Amino acid sequence: MEHLELFFKSIFIDNMVFATFLGMCSYLAVSKKVSTAVGLGAAVIFVLVVTVPLNWLLDQYILQPGALGKWLGAEYASYDLSFLSFIMFIATIATMVQLVEIIVEKFAPALYNSLGIFLPLIAVNCAILGGSLFMQSREIPTIGLATTYGLGSGIGWFLAILAIAAIREKIRYSNVPPALRGLGITFIITGLMAIGFMSFGGMLTGGDEESKKETPEVVERIEAEKEAIKKETGAEHSQSIADNTIKVVE
Repeated sequence: MEHLELFFKSIFIDNMVFATFLGMCSYLAVSKKVSTAVGLGAAVIFVLVVTVPLNWLLDQYILQPGALGKWLGAEYASYDLSFLSFIMFIATIATMVQLVEIIVEKFAPALYNSLGIFLPLIAVNCAILGGSLFMQSREIPTIGLATTYGLGSGIGWFLAILAIAAIREKIRYSNVPPALRGLGITFIITGLMAIGFMSFGGMLTGGDEESKKETPEVVERIEAEKEAIKKETGAEHSQSIADNTIKVVE
């Protein structure tokens, strides 16, 4: 259940494009045709599925404070290599992107030529790096959940670029105002789709417990305010009863 919840949440609620607006350069540049959008989207899914769990292992066993002590001994427990996170994550991503580029060039040369420079640029796609950084900041506890998160994030980005590519193909035959043609109408449509994806925020059940996990300070403050309102309301009610009693006696 935890895997399923994280999977759908990373696709619809925390969508890389519509929630965080990551990977917009490739999203805008390669979404003119559905065929190229599908190819790049599949490549992004593969890279995220591989790099997020790999970077989880790097974070857990090398980068975190005391991580080296887990397998090298207590004398290394004081080492903190978290400042190397960006470099290590990007190195992992670049390696996987090179692997994808070799595979696509070998087995799908037409797709390789249509993607052009944007295939190797996946290495610096902020959606790819964002997946690993979100995994680290949200402290995903297991490698299985990290893989699920990478898969869901990749599919979410794939759905976003596929949707905008299909819409842009139809828009070619529409009478768009000259001032909005090209990127203008694309940004407007992206914003409207982002608003639509906001409706998925209430899709998951068990919101109270989840809210307490994610924002305990906010929940505690709200509960304290509720108690204060109850006490204040009770005091006002008691005072009102006393005033009415005095009037009756008079």
